[in-house]
Amino acid sequence: MVPFLRILGIETSCDETAAAVVERDAEGRSNVLSDVVLSQLDEHSAYGGVVPEIAARAHVEALDELIEEALKRANVSLNDVDAIAATSGPGLIGGLLVGLMTGKAIARAAGKPLYAVNHLEGHALTARLTDGLSFPYLMLLVSGGHTQLILVRGVGQYERWGTTIDDALGEAFDKTAKLLGLPYPGGPAVERMARDGNPDRFDFPRPLVGEARLDFSFSGLKTAVRQAAQDIAPLSDQDVADICASFQKAVSRTLKDRIGRGLQRFKTEFPATFPATGEKPALVVAGGVAANLELRGTLQALCDKNGFRFVAPPLHLCTDNAVMIAWAGLERMATGAAPDTLDVQPRSRWPLDSNAETLIGFGKRGAKA
Repeated sequence: MVPFLRILGIETSCDETAAAVVERDAEGRSNVLSDVVLSQLDEHSAYGGVVPEIAARAHVEALDELIEEALKRANVSLNDVDAIAATSGPGLIGGLLVGLMTGKAIARAAGKPLYAVNHLEGHALTARLTDGLSFPYLMLLVSGGHTQLILVRGVGQYERWGTTIDDALGEAFDKTAKLLGLPYPGGPAVERMARDGNPDRFDFPRPLVGEARLDFSFSGLKTAVRQAAQDIAPLSDQDVADICASFQKAVSRTLKDRIGRGLQRFKTEFPATFPATGEKPALVVAGGVAANLELRGTLQALCDKNGFRFVAPPLHLCTDNAVMIAWAGLERMATGAAPDTLDVQPRSRWPLDSNAETLIGFGKRGAKA
């Protein structure tokens, strides 16, 4: 039987500095003792996006205090944790260096094993922390840097069924907001404006809808938004609201088609897995864009129609956080996986599925994930 485990997690892959202490008992149940996150939104908002150098410097200034605060809130010391887990990729290399080097230093000084965690694996396994899901299940990851449909077979076992061939969905939201003069971050701003807009005023394209492949594309949609805005400029507040609502509708219909096909493939590949256990198959959504209520509603209705359980972890666990990094480390420990050596290096690109083919549009280095 797997013993009781406790771990300190560190997350610095982008523009949130985070630390957490999480436990896992012998039955696989979780207990979050502390969860500390410091957002850098104010530092980056003036630039309309994340500035890597500013992000890295902010991590350096804040991380030590956040770790101390996480341990204090958990009422534990370093002697009381079994290991250190730190994000090692993918992400901004400067931020990754700060977090991983800090994790290495703590592990060396305290004599604890180190687990260098793939940030995306943290997202993939969070639903097991919050909802106790069994393998396998599908995960839709929608964020500023990633749009992927992943089959989660087990810890360390991932198959990429679909990915974006150009922009990530969160990037499309941010660029649409910037084009329309809305504040950063763009996703919440577009969603707010869309509430007062007419979603049928503009007939924006639904890229790749109807195709058998499960990939995504949002570059053409973004271009169509720009053209529509230019055609009716100068824009009134109602024009902006209508564009936002029509954009959001196009995204919703695109996801409905893409994910619907993914659910059908899952049922084909795992026809007898879940009737035997009485448990519904699950679709998990993660990433910052998962906060969008219309998109959540679309996915919930899609799951209801196809007999799937829709799992959306709490928003603070969908965006970047150290709880998911700690939990991914705990899951690896529970499988008996060996810790990483102290010469492990950060990786700005680190696909969950190393066997997935590089798609056109990602350049010679391939997809980030």
